[in-house]
Amino acid sequence: MKTLRYMGRAMGLLLRSAMQYRASFLMQTLSQAVMTGGELLAVEVLLGRFTRLGQWSGPEVLFFFGVMQCVFALVEFVGRGVSTFATYVGSGEFDTLLVRPRNLLVQVFCTRLDPRRLGGILVGLSALALAAAGQPLAWCWGKALLLVASCLGTTLLLVGLFLIEATVSFFSVKSIEMVNVLTYGGRTACQYPVDIYPTPLRLLFTFVAPFALCMHLPVSWVLDKPLWGASYWAALMAPLAGAVFFGIMVRVWYWGVRHYRSTGS
Repeated sequence: MKTLRYMGRAMGLLLRSAMQYRASFLMQTLSQAVMTGGELLAVEVLLGRFTRLGQWSGPEVLFFFGVMQCVFALVEFVGRGVSTFATYVGSGEFDTLLVRPRNLLVQVFCTRLDPRRLGGILVGLSALALAAAGQPLAWCWGKALLLVASCLGTTLLLVGLFLIEATVSFFSVKSIEMVNVLTYGGRTACQYPVDIYPTPLRLLFTFVAPFALCMHLPVSWVLDKPLWGASYWAALMAPLAGAVFFGIMVRVWYWGVRHYRSTGS
């Protein structure tokens, strides 16, 4: 609890500092919303030409898109320190974190916050609103719990994927762009239902970067079209794959810390 309070206070201070220049904050947030909104328009154009993708209707595809946009924007909002970790190593800033009496990974989270990413969350919520208007869902507490579990599991999965690049940066000062295939590439691919892809990609996003387990399986159950005929409890437990992946990558990252050598900056 003490660590969580520390994170809350540190992120609160970063948010307050960003709000000191409100006009700049609003313009940057708006620009981020416009950039992300272009993706929403592209999906709308696609669905105007093809009204269905496999078994999924247009509003259902928008629902997947909205969930992914909200989760990814949240990850970049609070986890900017992890996604840009290579800059810490290249500049020598990581050396200063090593001498502070706080949990190292918590410090990485708390030293950088990007409020501009809130614009992406607004676009995601807009997509969810359009999906709900196009095909109303019969909500219940069970489906709400599934959606929350899906968002939490996918958030941990994405942070874990960014930790891969953070670990690689200990051995190469320049970030490895290949990792973006799983982070930004995974976000782009998995904002659509996973079952529309060929088998190799399904396997990749189920067993390597398990977006299918963390997001698609519970969300498909919310839409009353459970993938692979999964039961409610299977859909509820599937997002734990994100927590397991995150836990493994935290251990791997600390292994990288033990092999870290200062850049000499």
